[in-house]
Order: sequence, then C-alpha cells, then structure tokens
Amino acid sequence: MKDLKPIQLSRDEIDFVRGLVLYEDPEILALNKPSGLSSQGGRGQVHTLDELLWAFAKPGKARPRLIHRLDRDTSGVILTAKTKPAAGFLGKALMARRFSKTYRAIVTPGAPEPKGGRIEQTLRRDETGREAYMRPCPPEHPDAELAVSRYRTLAHTDGAALLELDPETGRMHQLRVHLASIGRPIAGDARYGGALVVGGEAVPRLMLHAMALKFPHPSGGEKRLEAAPPADFAGLAAALGLS
Repeated sequence: MKDLKPIQLSRDEIDFVRGLVLYEDPEILALNKPSGLSSQGGRGQVHTLDELLWAFAKPGKARPRLIHRLDRDTSGVILTAKTKPAAGFLGKALMARRFSKTYRAIVTPGAPEPKGGRIEQTLRRDETGREAYMRPCPPEHPDAELAVSRYRTLAHTDGAALLELDPETGRMHQLRVHLASIGRPIAGDARYGGALVVGGEAVPRLMLHAMALKFPHPSGGEKRLEAAPPADFAGLAAALGLS
C-alpha cells in the first residue's frame, strides 16, 4: 500500500470528506458517499473519492484504500481499509462473496411482478466511445458474466415502487441493468431507460442508494454498517407516496 504521488487537497475538500465518515477503527474506515462523487477514475478537475482519501493519510503511512466501488450517482456506504493486512483480508472476503450489500431504489412504473424475486441474467460489457455499458446477453456469449440480484417491494403506487435490492454478484451497473431488463428501470437512470419525471416530480439523480453493508471484520466477527437514504432520495419517495 505504498503511495508515490500524494494528492494536495484544499481545506474545503479535507473538511468535506472527513464529514462523510460513517465509522472508523484502527483497521477500516467507512464513508457515506454522496451522489455525484466518483469513486475512482473520474474526469476533469474534480477529485475522486479515492483521491480525497489522502485527507486521512498519516505521516509515514499509507492512506486508506477503497475495497469496492459505487457508481458516481449512487449514494451510500462505501468501505476502505487503513492497513495492508486489512486490505488483503477484505479483498479476499469480497472475492469470496462474503460481503452482503443492501440497496434501496425507486423504480417505475409501479411494482414489478412478482413483487419479490430473483433475477439471474448474464451481462456483457459494451464500450461506446468513452462510455461503458452493461448489456443483457445469452449465457453462451463469449463475454458473458453471471449476474444475480434479489429484490423485494417495500412500497408501491400505480406509478412507482420502492425496492430493497440484494446483489449476489458484483458486476458493473448490475442492479441498474437487471431492473431495466424486467421493465422497472431505476428512476433518474437515463443510461438504462429510467424516467426523469415521475408523478409530476422531477427526479434529481439516479435513485439508487447503498443502504447497508455487512462483512467479516479483519479483527474477527462480522460488522454491519448502515446509512439512511439522503434527503433527495427520501424526499422523492415521500412525494410519490412511497415512505
């Protein structure tokens, strides 16, 4: 975990990322990522969350490292490791599918049918220019990746529904593509056919929130961390009668 090129951050950036801390101990640091902040690989002059982690670097020690990612417009719990042994332990646990992730999403139009179930749809990566998409594909496609998601409906009206989602695999854009594949795209997800206006309410962004994360802790036992949906998500849910 050696960093060769430290990132110089402004005082505002340091205060901002420190204000995102959800949980911290000697081995891990969890943050409540806001929508609009790239986890890694962002473009332009705005620092990514990965770069903002330099705010937590100690003299002579490495900065925390991301264990997983969230899409730029997805909000919620994201985990980092503060030590090399913790990063190795958590990375192996993630690969072994020992992480349990729970999301909330607002979808349209109305509840899926059935209202709860399992989506198993293989996906493939498709790059168009500088943009990357995931597309449903047959299992025999040479680039096919198995993707499995579980969902259940928490509340619904004729025009929208609030879902709880549990991805069993971790493919890029998996939940977004799976929900679109059953005719219930996530509100605000213009890339995969999500509505930008629902029930007369403008959708401010992708309505997907990483609500909770359960994982084995490097020191032993399990840890569960939770972040309540932010104001924009909760506000739209309330306006649509999905609270």
